[in-house]
Amino acid sequence: MKIHEYQGKEIFRKFGVPTPRGYPAMSVDEAVEAAKKLGGKVWVVKAQIHAGGRGKGGGVKVAKSIEEVKKLSSQILGMQLKTHQTGPQGQKVRRLLIEEGADIKKELYLGMVVDRGTQKVVLMASTEGGMDIEEVAAKTPQKIFKVFVDPAEGLTGNDAAEVATSLGLPQTARAIFQSVYKCFLDTDASLVEINPLILTGKGEVIALDAKLNFDDNALFRHPDIVALRDLDEEDPLEVEASKYDLNYISLDGNIGCMVNGAGLAMATMDTVKLFGGSPANFLDVGGSATPEKVTAAFKIMLSNPKVKGILVNIFGGIMQCDTIAKGVIAAAREVKLTVPLVVRMKGSNEDLGKKLLKDSGLPIISADSMGEAGKKIVAAISKKKKPKAKPKKKAPAKRKKK
Repeated sequence: MKIHEYQGKEIFRKFGVPTPRGYPAMSVDEAVEAAKKLGGKVWVVKAQIHAGGRGKGGGVKVAKSIEEVKKLSSQILGMQLKTHQTGPQGQKVRRLLIEEGADIKKELYLGMVVDRGTQKVVLMASTEGGMDIEEVAAKTPQKIFKVFVDPAEGLTGNDAAEVATSLGLPQTARAIFQSVYKCFLDTDASLVEINPLILTGKGEVIALDAKLNFDDNALFRHPDIVALRDLDEEDPLEVEASKYDLNYISLDGNIGCMVNGAGLAMATMDTVKLFGGSPANFLDVGGSATPEKVTAAFKIMLSNPKVKGILVNIFGGIMQCDTIAKGVIAAAREVKLTVPLVVRMKGSNEDLGKKLLKDSGLPIISADSMGEAGKKIVAAISKKKKPKAKPKKKAPAKRKKK
């Protein structure tokens, strides 16, 4: 789960991480009111969307008068902001953050993620703040300083001191790094990123940005964070899928994939690609799917107008094949399926599941292996695409001369 920058800064402040003063605004009038409340002579108008690169896309502007705040807020609010993370379609700006200006002496980078290799939280710091960290990692990896945090000890004073030294910051920054780590840990975050972390002319260290993502599996512990969710920033189909505990991610292809298990789902999508197809989604129904869940999954897949065929690939371990078969049959009948459907099932109650599909009277294409399933769905779509050949006009019969 992602949240907006202004929400991330509210969380930072609870953990003692210094940030600029600022207020969210949902309208131009609220933006002007926020600027007046802040006072001063310089304000920053920031678009609030769940994507990075907002400044490069024109979503972050500096204003030097209240009139300019009003003008810039009018321009940014409602715009379709395009960044390297939104894709070519962009994201509509519905919220703003009006913030006091900052005296920036140095821009730095600070981030924390879970490193799966070491099974530890890794703190990453760089003097190259304000840039895409992926670009820094690719071109100048030596400029990224890393600390792998021992979960039993946490981020120690010595570790924090090393980070401060690597960034050329005063040792007072140690407490900030430890506060960010505590924030990461206590909120069950999967990512905390401050880009840029700044050093001001007065020697203060301030989080000028705040990007926080959270582990969905731990959200039951954090109703206060769940309340920050902005559904306008999420794919409507993914929001609908979450209501049924379905793991769904939209993709760009035209073959809907329904699978039980994340690993099998990835392998299924690879198989579709191998045979020249393109998956329209990642959809894991999990190990406890009911016929109702499967029906919901079909409706969600078919809500995507790009979908021209569906591949169901089930391995019956915890999930039994006959349960999936009943769900597939119910779904196909309820949604009045008009696209090709290929089903491959292996495992518990496999024979019963296949019999149910065969006796359903529905035009379901059966497959015994994953490779065969991939071939069949790609072939079925290709066959459907081919236009019917127009009947050739018969040449007029020649008249016999008398």
